[in-house]
Amino acid sequence: MSPTVRQMRALVAVARTGSFTSAADLLHVTQSALSGQIKELEQLLGVKVVERNTRRVQLSEVGRELYPLFDKMLQDLDGAMADIASRKALKKGIVRVAAPQMMACTLLPQVIGAFRASYPDVQVQLVDCPVDNVAARVVSGEVDVGIGPERDVTAEVDAQLLFEMPFVVVFPAGHALAVRGTVAWAEVNQHPFIALQGQFTERLLRDMTTLAPYNEVTFMTTALAMVAAGLGITACLPYAEPMVRLYGLEMRPLVEPELKRKFFIYTKTSRTPSPAAERFISVLAEYSL
Repeated sequence: MSPTVRQMRALVAVARTGSFTSAADLLHVTQSALSGQIKELEQLLGVKVVERNTRRVQLSEVGRELYPLFDKMLQDLDGAMADIASRKALKKGIVRVAAPQMMACTLLPQVIGAFRASYPDVQVQLVDCPVDNVAARVVSGEVDVGIGPERDVTAEVDAQLLFEMPFVVVFPAGHALAVRGTVAWAEVNQHPFIALQGQFTERLLRDMTTLAPYNEVTFMTTALAMVAAGLGITACLPYAEPMVRLYGLEMRPLVEPELKRKFFIYTKTSRTPSPAAERFISVLAEYSL
């Protein structure tokens, strides 16, 4: 059996004060309770740790050896408990978030700004990456939270629905589509269509078998730059509006049919999110309503 934390605190307090009365005051216990802890420690060890006489109290040889060890253990324990309390109270911590490039430069900075306004002592590290790499970053432990569109994921990843949005078509100002309030998918093939590589286009082609991309690029920012140069039109989701406007482009809802995409919050099933990560997820969900 090992000494208890209370027994170690009792010995350290006696060593620091040289008095049972002062040590009891320091620990906010009665003198009899303090004496009981020292007695239990001595019974456990089978040796004296405190020498008592009518004039003073001092540590025995064993007590003097134990004091720095107990003191260091208690400091480490108190430091760890204080750290946990700070994290629980969101007074410190780090949240690592992975998101696709377009979401990372539109929606996420706004969410991070709102989060930091309430929790300035928590650091949020944003990792922008290709959309199909988000779940992999979560599985590897590189990030705590991943945000991205619906993907085929393994049992290692938990997916929580964040929002569902319909597609919009993006085109330059003054384009023939600018006079339309909505645009049918059938009209898209009348103009060079710039799509994204990977599952974005694969899933889109499953829904719209008549769609024929003119060009496929890796990042939506590249697609928007090409549209701004008059090289075609593209499709994206409404959250990208800040970047669409930045390129001086316009967008309209795509209908007939109205195709939607679901976005999820991805976390690792084998890891419980930290208090900071849990709160960030809550803020993200509230912000996305």
